[in-house]
Amino acid sequence: MGNGEPLKHQVAGERVIRVRPSRPLSGEVIIGGAKNSVLKLLAATTLSEGSCVIRGVPRISDVHTMLELLEGFGSRTSFANDVVEVVTPETLTPHAPYELVSSMRASFSVLGPLLARCGEAVVAFPGGDDFGTRPIDMHIEALQRMGADIEISHGYVHARAPVLKGASVTLAWPSVGATENIMMAATLAKGETVIENAAREPEIVDLAAFLNRMGAHVLGAGGQTIRVEGVSGLVPVEHTPIPDRVETAVFLAALGAAGGEITLSGAQPSHLRMLCDKLGEMDLRTSTTRNGLWAMSPNRLRSTDMVTLPYPGVATDYQPLLVALLSLADGVGLVTENVFPNRFGYVGELLRMGADIRVEGRCAIVRGRERLSGATVRATDIRAGAALVVAGLGAEGETHVRDTRHILRGFDGLVEKLAALGADVAWAEWSQPTVVS
Repeated sequence: MGNGEPLKHQVAGERVIRVRPSRPLSGEVIIGGAKNSVLKLLAATTLSEGSCVIRGVPRISDVHTMLELLEGFGSRTSFANDVVEVVTPETLTPHAPYELVSSMRASFSVLGPLLARCGEAVVAFPGGDDFGTRPIDMHIEALQRMGADIEISHGYVHARAPVLKGASVTLAWPSVGATENIMMAATLAKGETVIENAAREPEIVDLAAFLNRMGAHVLGAGGQTIRVEGVSGLVPVEHTPIPDRVETAVFLAALGAAGGEITLSGAQPSHLRMLCDKLGEMDLRTSTTRNGLWAMSPNRLRSTDMVTLPYPGVATDYQPLLVALLSLADGVGLVTENVFPNRFGYVGELLRMGADIRVEGRCAIVRGRERLSGATVRATDIRAGAALVVAGLGAEGETHVRDTRHILRGFDGLVEKLAALGADVAWAEWSQPTVVS
């Protein structure tokens, strides 16, 4: 059943997240490794033969999907506690099947490293969350500039390049995925590759650090120009990824909905400056601590306007969380989405909870209500699912969030961590079959 299909029938016994209005949150939560970094680090393990170890890995279904993909190439993997080991053989089978790539867009990041390592790669068109097209043209055009012969047919990208050559690539948009794919491919290319208008996200910097530890020569990550001098080979390493800034944003949003005071251990405040500034405009206070971030929120926030932009702007991944907060805030806020035009698809679920939101193209006008109304809602993607949980903390009665497989793709122990902070959130079994037209 695709994300955009109507929900015909829900089977009794489905696991849902049950949310009730919560008392103010308090305590400490530990922020895990960044999902959006870990998945690309795992893709990068294909660049070298031998054993790579990544620590601080969240136990989420997207990681298991990526490990299954690596095993299909011939790698051996293990995942114990929060440590992943990937043992990459001398010879890989560079074929990424539809069944795996279609379920997670990050799987497409194996194209660049497989092509560089094996001279050939067959990768299915990417899938993942359904909130608008995210074209792969920039990935393809950049690899072609580096000497790859690419054929697209039957839902697959078939790339061949016995030898990749360094090239100058200017991205039409600072795409994170394209920047990562080009950067990984360039590590084993002959000569220098220059990426202009590169994405600047912290996850790009983390991937560059991993590649440099393997013996690559990557300079400028985190800026608009990245230079990669190709080398003849890389070596396996151990690495701990950066903390997950989106997970941090979820707990800040939960605090904004419920009120209270919490400490987010392991969070990286320097990755969250624009978000914290916006939350500050809403009266949610944050302060840097020695080990993370402290935050306190009043009983009710006030509205503000915000615009999503590539890093260091307000990330599009935060947008559903911020809309949920504005639904509970005092006043009217305007949210402009500049990254993915169809990312407001979840708004209908907030409307079921009594939110006052009007979407006009790339903008959402949100008139806050003092309380929402608990309802049965459906997670349409990873971040929207978390936003519905946040909204439930500020709603009267019970909220049941269904299609929780999306939340499990991106968050490790979200329910348990919220409950430890005092939120009235729990896993529940949906025992009543319903028919929804």
